[in-house]
Amino acid sequence: LLASVPYYSMYKEQAEFFDSLHLKFEGDASAWKNSDCNDNTTQVIEVVTSPNNPDGKLKRAVLEGPNVKTIHDYAYYWPHFSPITVPADEDLSLFSLSKTTGHAGSRFGWGLVKDKTVYEKMKRYITLSSMGVSRTTQLHVLQLLNVVVRDGGDSIFHFGHETLKKRWEILNEVFSMSTRFSLQKIKPEYCNYFKKVRDFTPAYAWVKCERPEDTNCYKIFRAAKITGRDGKLFGSEESFVRLSLIRSQDDFDHLIDMLKKLVFQEGVAAHSI
Repeated sequence: LLASVPYYSMYKEQAEFFDSLHLKFEGDASAWKNSDCNDNTTQVIEVVTSPNNPDGKLKRAVLEGPNVKTIHDYAYYWPHFSPITVPADEDLSLFSLSKTTGHAGSRFGWGLVKDKTVYEKMKRYITLSSMGVSRTTQLHVLQLLNVVVRDGGDSIFHFGHETLKKRWEILNEVFSMSTRFSLQKIKPEYCNYFKKVRDFTPAYAWVKCERPEDTNCYKIFRAAKITGRDGKLFGSEESFVRLSLIRSQDDFDHLIDMLKKLVFQEGVAAHSI
């Protein structure tokens, strides 16, 4: 099992938890491609998260060949997070209500599977692990989606995009005053949903601590009473930390207040030299 760094940490954690003789997490897909392990015979599954968690970038599969199977995780491939650049038309595509409407507590997702044999295996696993999807959950989700499509389904995506766009504008303004910290940069692309070129508005800020002495970005933010996720969890360096931008407005406002204090301290320290 492979994914591109930085990757969603749950892939590694799940593979290690199941501890299967037939599946082992081997880390970065690019590193595998350039290694002796890439022998075109070893059976490989590559997970492509696009847009990526944690950095919000659109991803493509790194590996190819008859020994490679690819899973596309499209949990964040919605207009409020990313330009919709191409149809989601892969052999196996996964989606989640969690990031579509924000109802993460429903634990409801779905997949588009072209291979019937793979579909039957997935169906069998769900049946054995949880006796299928809760009927209460299905009814709850049906009600939510009926509300979403009531006006054609556009309102939720326009609202979500405008909300995240404003949050990113505020966040960029705060970090523009810092030389100690930097945000991920993603070039705008044409969005087939909004019919225009637009910026990415990812669910997470992927922050880098730029100073060589700041070896653990997570600890620096934690000391400033800002909760993030350590870059190391995503197979990346500890000089990165992930901050969530999809919590409530109160949580976001509080995050901005704490970030302003942290950046202000940077300015005070510079003036004291």
